[in-house]
Amino acid sequence: MKSPKNWIIGDKLPTEKLEGQLLPKRVALPVFASDALSSVAYAPQELLMVLTAGGLAFLAFAPWIALAVVVLLATVALSYRQLIRAYPSGGGDYEVAHKNLGEKAGLVVASALLVDYVMTVVVSVASGVDNIISAFPDLNPWRVEIAVLFVILLAAVNLRGVSESGKAFAVPTYLFAASVLILIGTGLVQILMGNPPVAESAAYGVEAEPIAQAAFVLLLLRSFASGCSALTGVEAVANGVPAFRRPKVRNAQKTLMLMAGIAIVLFVGLTTLALVSNVHYAENPCDLIGWEECATAPQPSLIAQIAAAVFGNGSIPFYVIQVAAALVLLLAANTAFNGFPLLGSVLARDGYAPKSLSTRGDRLIYSNGVILLALAAATILVIFQANLTLLIQLYIIGVFVSFTLGQSGMVRHWLRLLKAPEHTHAKRGRPGPADDDQRPMTRGAIYRALSINLFGATLTAVVLVVVTITKFTHGAWMVFLMMPILFILMMGVHRYYRDVEKEVEVDPTTTFGSTGDHAIVLVGRMQKPTLKALDYAIAAKHVSLEAVHVSIDDELTKQLKRDWVKQNIHVKLRILSSPYRDLSYPLIQYIKQRREEHGSEVVTVYMPQFIVGHWWESLLHNHKARRIQQKVMLVHGVTVALVPWLLDSSDLLYGRRSRPLPGQDRRGEPVRPPARKPIQGASAKR
Repeated sequence: MKSPKNWIIGDKLPTEKLEGQLLPKRVALPVFASDALSSVAYAPQELLMVLTAGGLAFLAFAPWIALAVVVLLATVALSYRQLIRAYPSGGGDYEVAHKNLGEKAGLVVASALLVDYVMTVVVSVASGVDNIISAFPDLNPWRVEIAVLFVILLAAVNLRGVSESGKAFAVPTYLFAASVLILIGTGLVQILMGNPPVAESAAYGVEAEPIAQAAFVLLLLRSFASGCSALTGVEAVANGVPAFRRPKVRNAQKTLMLMAGIAIVLFVGLTTLALVSNVHYAENPCDLIGWEECATAPQPSLIAQIAAAVFGNGSIPFYVIQVAAALVLLLAANTAFNGFPLLGSVLARDGYAPKSLSTRGDRLIYSNGVILLALAAATILVIFQANLTLLIQLYIIGVFVSFTLGQSGMVRHWLRLLKAPEHTHAKRGRPGPADDDQRPMTRGAIYRALSINLFGATLTAVVLVVVTITKFTHGAWMVFLMMPILFILMMGVHRYYRDVEKEVEVDPTTTFGSTGDHAIVLVGRMQKPTLKALDYAIAAKHVSLEAVHVSIDDELTKQLKRDWVKQNIHVKLRILSSPYRDLSYPLIQYIKQRREEHGSEVVTVYMPQFIVGHWWESLLHNHKARRIQQKVMLVHGVTVALVPWLLDSSDLLYGRRSRPLPGQDRRGEPVRPPARKPIQGASAKR
């Protein structure tokens, strides 16, 4: 019978099925591009919202700011195309910075990417819920609950594996891209025919405050910084190259460029239609003069207003656009659910994150990373009440930190490659070393790649400064607080693993040996688990064997002695008194005293332990055994052997029991207990 876990994530997959979990381009595009494509659903909105704060006249700057965003997007996409060729192992910006700029730069990028992945889930889900509420305003009171529910659903789907999640998310992503392209095409046709669409908010004025010259420049820069949210997700393909089918590098590069092209078309088209239809979107809805329901009704998103202007409010195409936008915004989080576990596995491989993040789960994905990401995203959504305007301020800082250091690392990579012996005296047409499944690079190709990455590093560094200045006081300071914390934690984890590795490595001076072998069976009451533990100890043929009972109740101790004789047990029963009712201290003192008398003797302590089938049974059993085990294992020369006893409920897990059912029990006949005594001559046989 399938367990609830199998129903949710599916049956286990063998390791040899890993190749079948890799993605073809048609599936990889929606998996890795959903974040970048979904960014166009809110990037134009954020760009225009900031400009509107200065008054409607500021919207005249929108085309130029949008053009700057497009140039930046194209530059970053070309830069990452070079990165995919040079570092196809999946580390992305982290690996580039770590190998070319040093350990600390790599960890700065890693901390920025981890924050970025969490914020991708948070902002995507919050934006998707925002679009759902734009179509169904009555759901507004349940905003946070809906957002957390979607995070849980996304995590559950991703736990089923990369291939299945990719197939599940492909249709919504393609539906969004197609529906928005139809929206843009229909709007442009209406404009060319002399009947341009008009948004409902076009009739609203905007209450703006006078702006000084310095604030004027700052407002434009802040608008540009908000529009740069369209670049989020571009790095996902470079971080996910191992998930592509062969040829990996070529497929990843084609997917990246196709994604960038679609994103640019959608961004330019939506911004154009928003300006033509006079969409007015304000950070504070009540700043819109003439909207009487501003205090009670949610403000429709920019894409909802454009769809209503082009197709009509309440029309079927309007709802298709809203549903598609909401789905792709929600599924944009899937990009992070692919990137975060991969990055976590790379960090764990390098010793900067817990080793559990590098372990593949039942469905051949890094399931611990998926669960960790879902918990972090849900927590932030609850804290910020799924408020998109607040959350987006925390978003793109991490993106541009990784952009800048990643591109700077690539510059260093190409310069080092040019100094390599095979290129130092090579002619411009002579090929250099091949990268993965790509053709060899010529010296001229390296120079072109260097120029692209140098321009990208310079541009992204400037944008990082702009984004930091304009968003710092609006909440971005929290990102600069989280990144150093993650940096310190990763350094601490690495230092710990390094020290442990040094401690346990083999050296020529440390030797091991023992001069004896003694077994102790810890006895509480006369029960079947106790007898089973005793049988195990006898079967192991130790040099010497005894049973030990720590007495905290005289009556129970007397009953145990009577039962010991009644059960025909010939193993010596030693009673240790414990006036302070501590079970472990008298045992530990006895073991230490014995080792002082017998030298470096190996002592094995046998303890029975219940195996249960329900989680709540763990709260009712094994507490004393766990405490004794933890303390006894601290004694030198002691090994603890846990002897399992499967309760009836363990059928749920193992389908069998420890309980014997001899024929005499079924017939009701009395049975004489078999004699239990140490095997004679055990020491001689050893």
